Amino acid sequence: MDREETKGSSLWNKILAGIYFPALILFLEVVFNLSTVKTMNGSSFLLTLLFSLTIGAVCFFLTSILPVPVLNRILRVLLTVCIILVFMVEFFVFRQFKIFYDLNTVTAGAGGVMSQFTGDILKMVLSVDGVVHILLFLLPLILLFVLGRLLFAGRIRTVAALLILVVSFFASMVSIFLIGRQPVYEAAYSSEYNFQNAVSSFGLLTGVRIELWNKLTGKKANSGFDITPKAAESTPAPASGAESAPAESLPEEPEKPKEYGYSQMDIDFDALAASADDEELAELDGYCASLTPSKQNEFTGKFAGKNLIFFSAEAFSGDIIDPELTPTLYRLSTKGIQFTDFIQPASAGTTGGEFENIMGLMPMDGGSSMKETAEYNNYMTMGNQLNRLGYYGFAYHNNSMTFYERDRTHNNLGYSEGYMAYGNGMEEYVKKQWPQSDLEMVDGTFPIYSAHTPFNVYYMTVSGHSGYSKTGNSMTNKNWDRVEDLDYSDEIKGYIAANLELEDALASLVKQLEEKHLADDTVIVLCADHFPYGLDDDGSLGELEYLSELYGYNVETRLERDHNTLILWCGELEKEEPVVIDDPVCSLDILPTLSNLFGVEWDSRLLPGRDVFSDAMPLSFTTGHDWKTDKGYYNGSTGEFTQYDEDEELPEDYVSSIKSIVKNKLNFCQGVLDTDYYRHVFGDPDEVVSRIPSSESTEPASSESAAESAAPESNAS
Repeated sequence: MDREETKGSSLWNKILAGIYFPALILFLEVVFNLSTVKTMNGSSFLLTLLFSLTIGAVCFFLTSILPVPVLNRILRVLLTVCIILVFMVEFFVFRQFKIFYDLNTVTAGAGGVMSQFTGDILKMVLSVDGVVHILLFLLPLILLFVLGRLLFAGRIRTVAALLILVVSFFASMVSIFLIGRQPVYEAAYSSEYNFQNAVSSFGLLTGVRIELWNKLTGKKANSGFDITPKAAESTPAPASGAESAPAESLPEEPEKPKEYGYSQMDIDFDALAASADDEELAELDGYCASLTPSKQNEFTGKFAGKNLIFFSAEAFSGDIIDPELTPTLYRLSTKGIQFTDFIQPASAGTTGGEFENIMGLMPMDGGSSMKETAEYNNYMTMGNQLNRLGYYGFAYHNNSMTFYERDRTHNNLGYSEGYMAYGNGMEEYVKKQWPQSDLEMVDGTFPIYSAHTPFNVYYMTVSGHSGYSKTGNSMTNKNWDRVEDLDYSDEIKGYIAANLELEDALASLVKQLEEKHLADDTVIVLCADHFPYGLDDDGSLGELEYLSELYGYNVETRLERDHNTLILWCGELEKEEPVVIDDPVCSLDILPTLSNLFGVEWDSRLLPGRDVFSDAMPLSFTTGHDWKTDKGYYNGSTGEFTQYDEDEELPEDYVSSIKSIVKNKLNFCQGVLDTDYYRHVFGDPDEVVSRIPSSESTEPASSESAAESAAPESNAS
């Protein structure tokens, strides 16, 4: 053993060793932020610096306390490599998906991505941009080997070790103090924590640290409900006049408007809370009990008994819709129910978007959210709701049946015939290519279910998947001649060409429905899984060149990025006046709206979205606590609210009230995932008794009224 190392390193060595990890982390954080979201301002830099000092001091302590110097060296190199790998993985994740993936999402999709998209990954990594950033991230490791022994202190003394821990603790306390003085940072760090905002504000390693801490301790950032008085979630009835007009001047009494009941079921949430063996379940019961159910309306049951075909369309954007190029998409979007302000929040890639569309919940556990429900009682899905009414049901996907473990999750969505994808039947109808054809999937499967009415079908498409080159995308290559003369860049042309396969699939589907005289009795719903993040290899909000070209404006916020088109069509609607929904709508509103339209059993208090035809307050929101109402929109990462009509007087606590409502809704989504909440309410799936709510009810059911009819063994009345 070296004599100098035995006695301890020189002061210079110790100083270099002491600043190595803080400098390493700060360097990586700055490079990472400037290469992704570019949000680092003065406050964010200071917080990132302090957190880098905190984490770096702990790393130095851990790599200096071993009694054998060579072990400290090895540990220091290993820790450096691990830290660099975290930054590199998240950098390339952001390059591909334009959002940061939390640990759950990275691990949930890692196997499938590596097995199916190896070529795309290598192309991205080996690009000029990829190689440059790999070298930047590896620079500290290269420096470590070049400087060698200068960066290695011997075993540190006890006093020095304590001093290092004190420095780390002090930096941490200063960070917490500064965060507490800025409400938007305080919320992002604690009560409104989400991975996106944490990484943007405090740095990647701090976001990962909080994620790991929550995992190890079982702590949920989104927990606890604020059920103090707040802004109403239902539209209040118009106030009556202060004085009555003289009797002789009263006009003839108009016909009394129809009274509608409430979208609710006979559930005694107070009794459920009292019998709950888990505190979180009791909190969820208390929250639901505090809500006022939304009202039924003239659209309640409008589609009762009709067939349903639901598409989650891979990377679809309504901006491709054109009366000449995509006549069927144009027909479905203009002849059905029209939504002028719809967003599809990007949360956890395709599986996150599917979760929103199918479950009507936000995927609070990232990419593993759907996987967690594989054994749950998914009582509220349209698959289960219509299955209880005797519908014939099937879920389809034209890519691998095991990707995102869909062979487990999609067999538990309530479709009577289960789930078919490439690997368990779809290969009979769809050729092996990349990506596979939506047209082939629809044409191959339509004869299966069209002979069984009423039917309920779910499609997860894949033809619109990135990338969009003629050589790398079979759908782009197939349809290129239809787009080559368009006034767009080749990247956008390739994207549109790939999505023309979805247009062709819908054209064929509608034609076959009409030939079988099923169009008037079939509802088609189409919603994206996420925005087309594969258009831009590089770029962040404000610098998304191709996405901005497609949208026709510079995309600067998450709400602008996630804007999209929701299609809700039925042949019967073409005979009526168009129905236009101008209020904000998001993917979580699809399930409650369909539940109302199909007249099935459902309770509006059990879903965070709203029936868009009801009196519930219009509200779109994301996992990042961004939200929109009919009054304005709120940026969760900056804490700024923009009011549409500055002359309109809003209640003083309007913004704080809506923030509270959004937080509660996200907490509810988290709670459902944590507890298998619908099993708590309705019992095991094989014990569920179908219950259709009475449309005659004009008052919300009281807790006491449901108590006697509740079945103790299943918590269902």
